[in-house]
Amino acid sequence: MDPKLIRNVGIIAHVDHGKTTLVDALLKQSGAFGRHVPIEACVMDSNELERERGITILAKNTAITHEGFTINIVDTPGHADFGGEVERILRMVDSVILLVDSCEGPMPQTRFVLKKSLALGLCPLVVINKIDRPDRRPDDVLNAIFDLFVNLGASDAQLDFPHLYASGRDGWAVEEFSDDVFDRPGKNLEPLFKLILTRVPAPPSNVDEPLQMQVATLDYNDFLGRIAIGRIYRGQIARGDRAVLCKNDGARIPFRVTKMMGFAGLNRYDVERAYAGDIIALAGVGGDVTVGETICPEEFPDPLTPIAIDEPTLSMDFIVNNSPFAGREGKYVTSRNLRDRLDKELQHNVSLRVEETDSKDTLKVSGRGTLSLSILIETMRREGFELQVSQPKVITRAVDGKVHEPYEEVVIECAEPYSGIVIEKLSARAGELTDLRVGDDGVAHIEFRIPSRGLIGYRSQFLTDTRGTGTFYHAFAEYAPWKGDLRRRQNGVLVVQDNCETVTYGLFHLQDRGAFFCGPGEAVYAGQVVGIHNRDNDLVINPGKEKKLSNMRSSGSDEKLFLTPPKKLSLEDALEFIDDDELVEITPKSLRLRKRVLDHSARKRFDKAS
Repeated sequence: MDPKLIRNVGIIAHVDHGKTTLVDALLKQSGAFGRHVPIEACVMDSNELERERGITILAKNTAITHEGFTINIVDTPGHADFGGEVERILRMVDSVILLVDSCEGPMPQTRFVLKKSLALGLCPLVVINKIDRPDRRPDDVLNAIFDLFVNLGASDAQLDFPHLYASGRDGWAVEEFSDDVFDRPGKNLEPLFKLILTRVPAPPSNVDEPLQMQVATLDYNDFLGRIAIGRIYRGQIARGDRAVLCKNDGARIPFRVTKMMGFAGLNRYDVERAYAGDIIALAGVGGDVTVGETICPEEFPDPLTPIAIDEPTLSMDFIVNNSPFAGREGKYVTSRNLRDRLDKELQHNVSLRVEETDSKDTLKVSGRGTLSLSILIETMRREGFELQVSQPKVITRAVDGKVHEPYEEVVIECAEPYSGIVIEKLSARAGELTDLRVGDDGVAHIEFRIPSRGLIGYRSQFLTDTRGTGTFYHAFAEYAPWKGDLRRRQNGVLVVQDNCETVTYGLFHLQDRGAFFCGPGEAVYAGQVVGIHNRDNDLVINPGKEKKLSNMRSSGSDEKLFLTPPKKLSLEDALEFIDDDELVEITPKSLRLRKRVLDHSARKRFDKAS
């Protein structure tokens, strides 16, 4: 294909600003689906967890045709924990569509991904999305976007960005916005297609030069093995060709191309030959190919600069389940099962790190954030794995002999009456207030700079403090000096005394001591954490205590017992709740919190020794 007829563009945005919905509309209007094919919402979010959570987790690319042009579109994750996906994708494209909500404006992840795209010299196209919202403020948002470009040091060419106003959900875009735009007939995404074809530069026409293809992301197939997905920067490649993989460590590994696939709509199709500018999937490279490596001809190895991947900032221990209930619900329960599954994850998740520990039953797993690790855990859980995980811990670095830790930029919007408690809680977690504004609508805009460990366990507190009405976003900022000790959890926990089954009578007479995570009729074991104590110490309880029966009747003996509904924790809630001496037990059917040391006497001796 003539490179002049190719356009490679990525879509970057903050969480829930409408990237995937806009891609849906582009696919539909380009004719990528048959006329009678039923189309689901967010078709690019093919992963089950993506559909449930309404977020993009894995970067995915598609290709559409428009007026004889092939447009390769890459939908990238919007959450900072998956920032490693964004970085690699930006190297594959020639421009990006920066999508910004017409009400919220630029958010932390907007800044994060825009900074990386500007550093690569890309000239973004700006789309102000969700313009059909009644609380839209397009002029203010456009000014805020321009200010953000300036703050990030954009060049004059990058500051001269074109912009559109769009409703991805309804499938239309316009160059100029006015209140009568909603009454205009025949609106569609043609302005966006036109903008892509005219403002996104075509790839260089260097198909006759030696091959240079860089691997940007990985996939895995049980039949084909590891699949390298990337862009051809120059030259061409055909099925059956001999090539060499230029490793990041300098090694050269020859191989033969066994299978090549292109992209069309949501599908992959076999191709015999690909040219400069194409984005393809390549099989046969070998099991150890990784992101950033270059594929070249055997006779002319010329590797590109490797793609830098941000290092993990959080780690946790993955432990074989050894609780009294181990093996009851899961299919894969051994340390070999756990190692094999994590090795398989490493085949395509390059931002993950897995290390051995002193214990053969424990592996240290590191990632970009709590969400990215919880997604992995939830995926394993649904596959039938049983395991235990520890509290997330930040990964520190030594800089000039001093300990440095990761810091986050936090942006919060909440009603003004709640701003005081929010500032108080974040300040107690070593946060520094950097900006505070209150709008005419009574909404406070708060920005903080805070150590990453100060945010562990804060989200649930934030929702309680703001009565569930606030929004809370954060993104990695930098490594900075260690802030000292922080106390995360103010309350102790309720710990089960002996193996038993919870009963209404026992729970009723204990519910004034704290809030429970379980209801009556649930099997529990000694050392299991079943609630949060009202005070700052741990309390050992017997939730299986039954009422003593006698042959005497007394007044009030048959009164009804009413229980407060238990607080059910999600996986992320559980990971953020536990303390250093606790674990989360994860099975396909259950989530349980427990102490590391189940025996109460042994736990007391351990606490005294520590």
